[in-house]
Amino acid sequence: MRKLKKHFLALADGSIFYGDSRGAAVDAVGEVVFNTGMTGYQEIVSDPSYAGQFVTLTTAEVGNYGCNPEDMESRGLFLNGLVVQELNEPSNFRSTGSLAELLSAGGVPALAGVDTRRLVIRLRSDGTQKAFLHGSEADITPEEAVRRANEWCGLDGQDYATRVSVTEPYEWNDSGDLRVVVYDFGVKYNILRQLAAQNLRLTVVPAGTSAAEVLALHPDGVFLSNGPADPAAVKGAIDAARTLIGKVPVMGICLGHQILGIAAGGSCGRLKFGHHGCNHPVQDLRNGAVAITSQNHNFALDADRIPGVLEVTHLNLNDQTVEGIRHRHEPMFAVQYHPEAAPGPHDATPIFREFRDMLER
Repeated sequence: MRKLKKHFLALADGSIFYGDSRGAAVDAVGEVVFNTGMTGYQEIVSDPSYAGQFVTLTTAEVGNYGCNPEDMESRGLFLNGLVVQELNEPSNFRSTGSLAELLSAGGVPALAGVDTRRLVIRLRSDGTQKAFLHGSEADITPEEAVRRANEWCGLDGQDYATRVSVTEPYEWNDSGDLRVVVYDFGVKYNILRQLAAQNLRLTVVPAGTSAAEVLALHPDGVFLSNGPADPAAVKGAIDAARTLIGKVPVMGICLGHQILGIAAGGSCGRLKFGHHGCNHPVQDLRNGAVAITSQNHNFALDADRIPGVLEVTHLNLNDQTVEGIRHRHEPMFAVQYHPEAAPGPHDATPIFREFRDMLER
């Protein structure tokens, strides 16, 4: 007989979802989101944009092809926890370890055997929630867990970009013919790979780097990366972006897109349950083309408060949220989706060539 599950995820609304502890044997608080991707779990758990969140994978079978160092998208794991239905042992020639082992080594708790369908339906209906994940051997009741979930401050107004950013600058691809300074708000490695593929020499700097420090490096362009949590809380980066626009060509992705929009006079608001997955259709309003994109964000620019200096260039065809902007007078553009994807899809990768073209102009 299967033993009763004693570990669980407690939502702030009192809902309890039982499972088996399969990652690090610790307890944690976080914000529950769901990702609809069918593959790419290692890229998901190593994406710093998930800092502060419990990621629920909607695909039923997870872990089958294992993990390996080549598929990491950052220097470590930054998510607060993982929730899955079935977590399997790997069977793949590229695998050097299991997902459970990767999570355990990274200190990240996980629950398997969870009714993820019921959980996702609850999140779609009621929106993203704060939660407590009980993965340790401590004696914690569901009632206590619900109380702790409600007491947690959450992600609104929290600068998580600084928490996940590097603390010292470093070089990536020192052989390019044009120099780009990359703000690390939680940058994914495949963004750096895609920029380097455009023959760009990259200097990655911490999130708190001032505009004056960046301009002192005499870059040909500046790039603002993806990252976690509330864009309005990354005030130093917003101030820096406001100064940089008009002085040097600038591009942003995800959190970088939101920061540039705010710096130009816009504002951001929360989505009900965010966009997390790799099947979001986005239309380029400049030519009508549609790309299937990878996305990971809980905030978006307010479509009703786009300042006149900005043009909306891309829209999400699922819910009409803003997915791209460009400045009408200065060399600056940004996209909300992830054109670097990893593991895919790759429809939107030409956007990096657009950045290269802008630098050359």
